[in-house]
Amino acid sequence: MDTRLTTPRSVERVLQGQATSDGAGVRLTRLLTADLQRRLDPFLMLDLFGTDNPGDYIGGFPDHPHRGFETITYMLQGRMRHRDSVGNVGLLVPGSVQWMTAGRGVIHSEMPEQEDGAMEGFQLWLNLPGRSKMRAPWYRDIASSEVPEWQGAGVTVRVIAGAAQGVSGAVQREDTEPLYLDLHLAAGATFEQPLPATHNAFVVVYRGELTIADTPVRPRRMAILANTPGSDGVALRAGPDGARHPRRRPPAEGADRPVRPLRDEHPAGNLPGRAGLPGRPPGLNGPARAAQRSLRRMPVGAASSPTTNRV
Repeated sequence: MDTRLTTPRSVERVLQGQATSDGAGVRLTRLLTADLQRRLDPFLMLDLFGTDNPGDYIGGFPDHPHRGFETITYMLQGRMRHRDSVGNVGLLVPGSVQWMTAGRGVIHSEMPEQEDGAMEGFQLWLNLPGRSKMRAPWYRDIASSEVPEWQGAGVTVRVIAGAAQGVSGAVQREDTEPLYLDLHLAAGATFEQPLPATHNAFVVVYRGELTIADTPVRPRRMAILANTPGSDGVALRAGPDGARHPRRRPPAEGADRPVRPLRDEHPAGNLPGRAGLPGRPPGLNGPARAAQRSLRRMPVGAASSPTTNRV
């Protein structure tokens, strides 16, 4: 399939991310931070976790609430168990994906099912447009074997969402049109991916090095692609050791004013609708009211998506 570009995008900036912890002390790097949410709308957050020290991940992510957006977890190494208040249970293993739509509210946990060894992966938060904020929660486990792949000269592309080289991904979303790819490039290999000029996009390198329009991108860095008018995609070239990176792009879609992602305190054991306001997870009453009145925007990764969705 011919995907040669005429006006590839340049790199606006390269970011290292912030070391932080979440859940019960899980150490991670937050690549897409709160100050980038409007710039990368509809992406809200991107975390990279990776360590072979059990003390950095063993506490996991006990019960916590989400509302109004989607979480996409992509596992590179390790095993993590998901359980939620809607009754879904799933196991993340290397190469698998967990796609959860929080919608009007869900409480879930993500806990390691290992006591030693490496744990590595990404979690991306993708905003929902205003009209979909209060939809019913939805969940899907995607096994590694269910992620479609395309192979070219020195290139393997795992298509998690969207489409690449004529291959449709495991998930499609009409509202936010996310493109989420995991690219594996041999030393010196090149790859071009068409992107609508109206989509926000970024690339994260997690192994090796990559060059985008003469800008080098080192491991564990995120390159935000410039929104160049008339551009038609991005051209990538791997360094001497090759490169691996997830890449995300959706349209910048969102509401007139953003609302903080909901991850607040809640009484242990309570499920959505059993406490607080009807149908709302306990502990979310204040932020949840705001979430109903005004929705939010944001995007993330080797990814892209469009901009300006209204409530």
